[in-house]
Amino acid sequence: MAEQQLMETATVDRQALDEVVTFTSELIRIDTTNRGGGDCQERPAAEYAAAKLAEAGLNPTILERTPGRGNVVARIEGTDPTAEALLVHGHLDVVPAEAADWSVHPFSGEVRDGVVWGRGAVDMKNMDAMILATVRQWARVGFRPRRDIVIAFTADEEASAEDGSGFLADRHADLFEGCTEGISESGAFTFHDGRGGQLYPIAAGERGTGWLKLTARGRAGHGSKVNRANAVSRLASAVARIGDHEWPLRLTPTVRAALAEMATVYGIEADVDAADFDADALLTALGPAADLVAPTVRNSSNPTMLSAGYKINVIPGEATAHIDGRYLPGTEDEFKATLDALTGPDVDWEYHHREVALQAPVDSPTFARMRAAVEEFAPEGHVVPYCMSGGTDAKQFSRLGITGYGFAPLKLPEGFDYQALFHGVDERVPVEALHFGVRVLDRFLRTA
Repeated sequence: MAEQQLMETATVDRQALDEVVTFTSELIRIDTTNRGGGDCQERPAAEYAAAKLAEAGLNPTILERTPGRGNVVARIEGTDPTAEALLVHGHLDVVPAEAADWSVHPFSGEVRDGVVWGRGAVDMKNMDAMILATVRQWARVGFRPRRDIVIAFTADEEASAEDGSGFLADRHADLFEGCTEGISESGAFTFHDGRGGQLYPIAAGERGTGWLKLTARGRAGHGSKVNRANAVSRLASAVARIGDHEWPLRLTPTVRAALAEMATVYGIEADVDAADFDADALLTALGPAADLVAPTVRNSSNPTMLSAGYKINVIPGEATAHIDGRYLPGTEDEFKATLDALTGPDVDWEYHHREVALQAPVDSPTFARMRAAVEEFAPEGHVVPYCMSGGTDAKQFSRLGITGYGFAPLKLPEGFDYQALFHGVDERVPVEALHFGVRVLDRFLRTA
């Protein structure tokens, strides 16, 4: 009974609020740039996180598939040994940043005017810091959650995840025994709708990853002669068809739920289950709020890289391109068939990297508890489910039967473009947003 009262009445202390800012700043200062070539070194950040967990009385393990690519896993034992465990994970690597383009050095971790600056401030060393601050407060007050909570800090999320969550799922599944659900990045942040309202989207799905390599082969020859088997021309035609393709509307259960809740929030009559439901019309009526949903009502295929030739007067015998493809749950077969048709007979394609699409229930007790935690600290906001247009480590952990949600809470001021700062210049996070995040995360995990 005393423990239940502690769960219901506890508040985040001043030390936790200070630590979440300090940890965010200090993690940013550890350069864990992942360029995708295998040269990233997450080990120093892993050692940092492991030390903070050890100070909280846990027994973290650092694991590596490749030397220097550190991952950290620790388990907090719950009070109910029959309860299913919860995975709470964040990645330690970040995308590159060109210092000359930034207002501050991207790895300074500078705290200025109530804002923490640097690469990883929103993606996602802020959430890593929230996790550490929460766990450490629990140790100070002697709190134990109901269910086991497995903490994981991973390498390589910004590339293939082969050295991170993929390695952990494939080689160390025992560390995640009992985990049925997980939370990580890209959810429960303030989305200002342009009408004075605030939405808090919680991710309950992800589009699948279909990164493609296209190869066109033809007849090599002199650049001055007619060549109807020109590999570059064949490739260019296929790339243009793919880039111009209009993918058909495909509404998943998560997206339908998002549209239904958003229509209710804005007083728009819409029967999302009706045979004649016009999703594009509803998106138009939603105005700026539609930006949360529009990227996930269709598959996508964006050309991103081209490579061919070595001399201007030589027609090469081969040309290649890369496509960033994303597909919704249940549409991979359609995605593949469409690419077969768009590439045509003269261009071959293969997956450069592939990961599954995900979908999580929005009527689960866990989603309800996440909603309640956000609404407690942001009663003026509206929680809605949404599907991520990209992907996270939840894809790899799904191999273990773990259902993933995006829940990294932040309360952001109007005009603060959270989405644009992912992989963007001058990435930063307000101190007050971190304070909100650790309060909401603490409340959810206490009730989970």
